Amino acid sequence: MSRGLVILLHGVGSHGAAFAPVIRQWSTQRPDLAFAAPDAPFAFDHAPMGRQWFSIQGVTDTNRAERVASARASFDTTLLACMDDAGLAGQPERVVLVGFSQGSIMALDAVVSGRWPVAGVVAFSGRLASPLPYTPALHTPVLLVHGDADPIMPVREASRAAQALEQAGVAVKTVILPGVEHTLSAEGVAQAAAFIHTCLPPASAEPLA
Repeated sequence: MSRGLVILLHGVGSHGAAFAPVIRQWSTQRPDLAFAAPDAPFAFDHAPMGRQWFSIQGVTDTNRAERVASARASFDTTLLACMDDAGLAGQPERVVLVGFSQGSIMALDAVVSGRWPVAGVVAFSGRLASPLPYTPALHTPVLLVHGDADPIMPVREASRAAQALEQAGVAVKTVILPGVEHTLSAEGVAQAAAFIHTCLPPASAEPLA
């Protein structure tokens, strides 16, 4: 059985396979961990091959929270299947969620709703779009990684999320990357790897005989 599980959650219109280079890198660094990158459950509104966690057709600041809440059941089913496959059913404290864009929205919602008391959450280029009230598991730390040149998800969303999470009692670290757009950068991936290492530390070395 793996020491822990990292579940990577893709953005709208993408697939879990988009994380393959990251998983190869992190698997080399942490062979004691399992990695999963599931496809979101719904077909993308605008392309038959893409997937999405919830529809963005006609989405607004007013109705986004309702869509996030409506996506919870299918999202939870996806996570449970990943944990079952890794032999970690019923052990969310051994799981780290890593989201990108819409995947980050769902990962942050998993924490602030109190449904998923996981070991940690990394949110790349995301926003906190969950309905109130927030009832998070306070032992779950969050890392927000955002490029200051992001044209899709403005960098101000990172500071807004950090403020709301801190007010809810969540430990938050925010990393703003200069010149980075709506993408995973090498620096962001490295920051996430270091964060995962603190959330799911390797087993202690065996004592010398």
